[in-house]
Amino acid sequence: MQPAESRTSPATLAVHLGRPPGEPGSPVNPALVLSSTFHQGGSHAYSRDGNPTWEGFEALVGGLEGGRCLTFASGMAAISAVVETLPVPGRVVVAADAYSGTRRLLADLSQRGRLRFRTVDVAATDEVLAVCSEVAQTPGRPSGAEGTFGAGGLLWLESPTNPLLAIADVEALSAGAHGLGMDVVVDNTFASPVGQQPLRMGADVVVHSATKILSGHSDVLIGAVVTRRDEVLSQLATRRSLHGATPGALESWLALRGARTLQLRQSRSAMSAGLLARRLVEHPAVVKVYYPGLETHPGHARARRQMSDFGIMVSFEVPGGAEAADRVCDALSLVCVATSLGGVESLIERRGRWAGEEAIPAGLLRMSVGIEDPEDLWSDLSQALDAVSGSAR
Repeated sequence: MQPAESRTSPATLAVHLGRPPGEPGSPVNPALVLSSTFHQGGSHAYSRDGNPTWEGFEALVGGLEGGRCLTFASGMAAISAVVETLPVPGRVVVAADAYSGTRRLLADLSQRGRLRFRTVDVAATDEVLAVCSEVAQTPGRPSGAEGTFGAGGLLWLESPTNPLLAIADVEALSAGAHGLGMDVVVDNTFASPVGQQPLRMGADVVVHSATKILSGHSDVLIGAVVTRRDEVLSQLATRRSLHGATPGALESWLALRGARTLQLRQSRSAMSAGLLARRLVEHPAVVKVYYPGLETHPGHARARRQMSDFGIMVSFEVPGGAEAADRVCDALSLVCVATSLGGVESLIERRGRWAGEEAIPAGLLRMSVGIEDPEDLWSDLSQALDAVSGSAR
């Protein structure tokens, strides 16, 4: 028996959604179905169009977000599928410090005449809506697309953003964009469904790199899209099948298993992230800390209102630019120097090392806080900062 989602906490939903019926003698966990094809006459025919193992993970993520979910081969596959539903020429307003993969995709499609896009500071609500108004009134509205998803333009939000952790007013921006005839997508990867539910704040579509916090163990590539709009879900299912952007059964099974502990992992990591952020503020080798849980963060009050915690990501700047930031990474022994985020292990990287991140401060380090003992993490961070700055105490 599945829990009644409207009156069950996210922690309980994460444990119970996506399980098989509780019949006598039946397994508690869903089976890993390793078959590309199925006997005719049933609900499944071919694994490019559906696999029972996907469906458990889709039930869990959809239930947590308050919509219906489709899984994809990766987060970028999920993002690409949403963008590909736009009529030509598409019009997109996107966070200036959104995930670099999203911005690179939009730039590529723009160069090929597929769409036009504008970047904005998503924390500046009035400015975002002013740009949306300009985009919505731009001549060249796709013909014959009235009423279809994205026909009036698309506002693509992240909150918190990657890696500057800016906070968007999702409810106000969704309402404002809808008033201009635009649809709204929120990349909820950094917050996760237990941190915030954008569909409940008015967004039309939510995307996830489920590789990250949802699966939580740095061992799968998988993406997810959630919506309450049946026609959008149908379009996305078509894109997934035609483009072959389907997740593997093993990846789906691992992601579902990892998501069972989502609430526990995120609670622990968010608590540690807050502790580390407060200590980083006091360290003489750190010039700026980005974390919405700090009262000095410009989006603190907004994050407190719309998020259930302040997240597991902390970014901070060290003086001396890229060279100093790299030296901090080299001096670490416990925190893993690697890209990605959301695993049980803490990860750190100089984000500006990647193409497309040239606008990021050169000395900025982005850290995904894992579930290790926070005192061990701080011991490693502080000794690395001390060693680089010569401020050993």
